[in-house]
Amino acid sequence: MHALLRKIGPFLAFSLVATSLSPSFVPWLGAQDRLVVTDRLSRTVTIPGRVERVLSLQSEITRLIVALGASDKLVGIDYFLRTNDRLFRIIYPEQARLPLASMADYNVNIETLTRLNPDIIFGAPEDRKVCESLQEKIRVPVVALASTGRFDWLLEEIKLLGDVLDRKEKAAELMVYFKQTIGWIQSAALDESPGKKPRVYLAFYGALNRTVVNYEPVNAAGGINLAKDLLPASLGVDKTVVDVEQIIKWNPDIILIHGNYPPRERIVTVENVLRDPRLASVAAVKNKKVHYTFGFWNWWDAGQVLVETLYLAKLFYPEKFAAIKIAREGNKIFKKIYGVDSVYSSLCDLLKCGDWAHD
Repeated sequence: MHALLRKIGPFLAFSLVATSLSPSFVPWLGAQDRLVVTDRLSRTVTIPGRVERVLSLQSEITRLIVALGASDKLVGIDYFLRTNDRLFRIIYPEQARLPLASMADYNVNIETLTRLNPDIIFGAPEDRKVCESLQEKIRVPVVALASTGRFDWLLEEIKLLGDVLDRKEKAAELMVYFKQTIGWIQSAALDESPGKKPRVYLAFYGALNRTVVNYEPVNAAGGINLAKDLLPASLGVDKTVVDVEQIIKWNPDIILIHGNYPPRERIVTVENVLRDPRLASVAAVKNKKVHYTFGFWNWWDAGQVLVETLYLAKLFYPEKFAAIKIAREGNKIFKKIYGVDSVYSSLCDLLKCGDWAHD
């Protein structure tokens, strides 16, 4: 790991991330060694003790399955990963061999899913009706999971998938690596004066007024998410909507724009925000502190989360992180998570993020 880590030492307290699973999510063994979990919809789901065929309709979970080295258990792929996810094609080119399990509108065909014959299905919490309907019609356990911007929930997912897919050692290895990496970034970004932390507004999901209430990369990088005290729009999601007047009232030091798109697909751009007359009095606009960041891309990617946290730390505290080369460290992080070389460089070529996530 980078010399900065050696300089800081083994900072393992990782104060922003819980080191144990939340009580509502802790799995336990039931009859015949079956695993019983409470998912993100507070549904109690019983999982078979032996799982060989997995269908994930939740992109974040599919990525974690690949990271755990259990891609051989996947029996299908969702529409988003097949058609829109540029990163997934880089880390798992074999995805092309998997049958398509959902459609462009995220609906599923029951007959298709039945033919895939999964032992378990993973879905998204925002699709409660879909999860419940699938479990009722196909008669296999459906577990709704999403980290929604929280490190501890992402770690819980890794732990659970390691248990379910018989990849406990790999899961433990990834969890330690994740904690250590976030830990040293967090340690280096610490500032004795809370008043010096940048106050950050995140404009996500293709609209200036859509934001996220949980986004721990900002916290770990030493910033303050101004929307942290708001409630999400609904259960199982992280987003909400605010008025432009609220953004002006908050007067953020930094505005972060969702940049996980090629330039031609970006609806909200740095240039448009800087030219918006409504925001002329906002400190971030006056000081030209409006930047792209990676953000969610149909939920999260464990490697990209780490890269983004490092990128934000360098953005917030350029002098402290001056020696960090984002591209070099990003390639190392993705290599550790997925075992694939030059992932960050390849992704940046596609997204043109080298124009902003530069060294």
